[in-house]
Amino acid sequence: MTTLLLSLLLALAPSAVPGVRPLPAPLSVARWWDPPPTPYAAGHRGVDLSAPVGAQIRAVASGRVHHAGPVAGRGVLSLALPNGLRTTYEPVRPLVAEGEQVRAGQVVAVLTEGSHCPAPCLHWGLLAGETYLNPLALLPRPTPRLLPAGHPAESGPAGG
Repeated sequence: MTTLLLSLLLALAPSAVPGVRPLPAPLSVARWWDPPPTPYAAGHRGVDLSAPVGAQIRAVASGRVHHAGPVAGRGVLSLALPNGLRTTYEPVRPLVAEGEQVRAGQVVAVLTEGSHCPAPCLHWGLLAGETYLNPLALLPRPTPRLLPAGHPAESGPAGG
């Protein structure tokens, strides 16, 4: 219930949505967010984004570096955002130091080897206190567009 309420608050608070991608577009999700039913149960507490080793990681919002260094043998970067959220990136080589202020879109790390994915990927997490949220909620929503009548997209791939 807490996760649902925090997700709803995040979705309804436009000022809380930074909207900067951690990697260049298009984002390719290798594994989706799958929250556990209880705090200690199995689940996937973030999303895995496919990217090559050496990819530049950008801050999704302005904030302060909460942690930059190894955790359990992997490089981790954690940024405290002004709205009380915290976003995490791993496995990375941080390019910023603990306590440093960063701006949205700033390159803050480089993707390294050692992910839990079959191919290189960035594990991107989002927390509100101790509650994990879906980090994809930070991205801007696509803008729906209406196509004019008779547009080629209407007729399908075979033209009819």
